[in-house]
Amino acid sequence: MFRHTLPFAPEAARIGLFGGSFDPPHAGHLHISREALKRLRLDQVWWLVSPGNPLKSRGPAPLDARINAARALQAGHPKLRVTGIEAQLGTRFTAQTLRQMQALYPKLRFVWMMGADNLAQFHLWQDWQEIISSLPIAVFARPQAGLPARFSKAARAYDAARVAPELAYSLADYEAPAWTYLTLPLRSESSSQLRAAGVWS
Repeated sequence: MFRHTLPFAPEAARIGLFGGSFDPPHAGHLHISREALKRLRLDQVWWLVSPGNPLKSRGPAPLDARINAARALQAGHPKLRVTGIEAQLGTRFTAQTLRQMQALYPKLRFVWMMGADNLAQFHLWQDWQEIISSLPIAVFARPQAGLPARFSKAARAYDAARVAPELAYSLADYEAPAWTYLTLPLRSESSSQLRAAGVWS
C-alpha cells in the first residue's frame, strides 16, 4: 500500500532497525548506527522515527522536523535510511510495527537495535516478549545504564538466549529469541540533554 515510500533493500539483506523518537537526532545515534553496520555485519540501518513514545508523557517535536533533521545528520552515508514508517502504518507500539514490517518484508533479516537504557525498562513495553521472540536484538551500552540493563527483568528472563559479543557478526542469522550486549566507546550526547539545553526547540 505504501510501497513507493517505504525503504528498499535487496532480498535477504541484513537490516538493523533503530527505533526511537529522535527528538532530536544526534551524533550518538550516528555512532551506534555505524558500529552496528560493522559489528553486526549489516547491509543497512533504518532509523524508525516514531510519531511518539507511549512511555513518555511529553509529546516530541513534529515528525517531519525530526525526519528532516535525521536525514540531514545522515547525509552522505550510503547504508543509513530514515523512515516514518510507523506513521504510515498507523502503529503506535513497537510490537505492532514489527508485525507489519515482517509481513511487508518477509525475506529481509531484521535485527532490532536499542540502547542499554531501553533494555533496563524493556519489560514495560507492550508485548515485549513477543518482540524478543520475533527477531534478534542488539543492545548497545549507554552511560550509566550498564548495571540496570544487565540485571533487568528481560535480560534475566532471556539469559539463555544471549549471544556472545564475539559472535555478534552473525546475529542476523540467529533464530529468535537471540540477543547480544555490545560495549563500545561511549558518547555523552542524549536527546533529553539537547532539549534541556535549548538546542532543539
